[in-house]
Amino acid sequence: MTRTTRFAPSPTGPLHLGHAYAAMVAADMAAGGQFLLRIEDIDQGRSRAQWETQIYEDLAWLGLQWETPVWRQSDHMDLYAQALDDLWDQGLLYPCTCNRRDIQEAASAPQEDGGAQYGPDGLIYPGTCRHAPRPGARPTDTALRLDLNKALDVDSIRFTETGAGPDGQTGEITVPRDTLIRNVGDVVLARRDMGTSYHLSVVVDDAAQGITHVTRGADLFEATQIHVVLQRLLGLETPIYHHHRLIRDTQGKRLAKRDDARAIAKYRADGKTPADIRRMVGLS
Repeated sequence: MTRTTRFAPSPTGPLHLGHAYAAMVAADMAAGGQFLLRIEDIDQGRSRAQWETQIYEDLAWLGLQWETPVWRQSDHMDLYAQALDDLWDQGLLYPCTCNRRDIQEAASAPQEDGGAQYGPDGLIYPGTCRHAPRPGARPTDTALRLDLNKALDVDSIRFTETGAGPDGQTGEITVPRDTLIRNVGDVVLARRDMGTSYHLSVVVDDAAQGITHVTRGADLFEATQIHVVLQRLLGLETPIYHHHRLIRDTQGKRLAKRDDARAIAKYRADGKTPADIRRMVGLS
């Protein structure tokens, strides 16, 4: 199998050491195959052209080369709409009008399981809108959630992990149906202000780009079960997953884009070299 990997940053701020590590891991894994770049800009309210330009500059300075043209999510909204239509026609989506406060209050109400629980998509949705009347046509002006109980017609889902999850999970990963329903819930697949979501877009993008090996931080390990479910529902291949460690600051906190002190551009301006960056993140 020829390996095809990708690095998929959002143009919402400067790339930092953690991004450099993630990009280099993906590029290294693609040795002899294809390394692709994806700009994840579905959040048009926060995406900026200047940050996209700097992504190209930073990655080129690191010595990375990628196939062109670059895949920009904002250019492929039709693919996400087609996927939503498919899931809607299967009867697996329902509109949700709840805001964050509604969900917080409903999820925190006294109940047998002890109250609010968090999953890979944040607060596990309590199902407030699940049984409301469903319109005939897919609405485009409200959030849409996946009815996970209806969607799962198997006892478990599986994927192959060649890296490690946050608790060292590796190899053949099996997630039972009951665990998915209890710990994931009805995730949002289309946000009202975007027309899609991270979970839906990343699955559609990986399939459209022919990604064979997904490399990303261990913090996204739990989200992978959502993606495998969507791949099954949409008839898409499940790639091999490789979750890697996160680059953290001296206090042990994961780096964020607001941490300009560790921005790649600053290291570059301070006279560091790409070899220095590789050593700083433990890749040499």
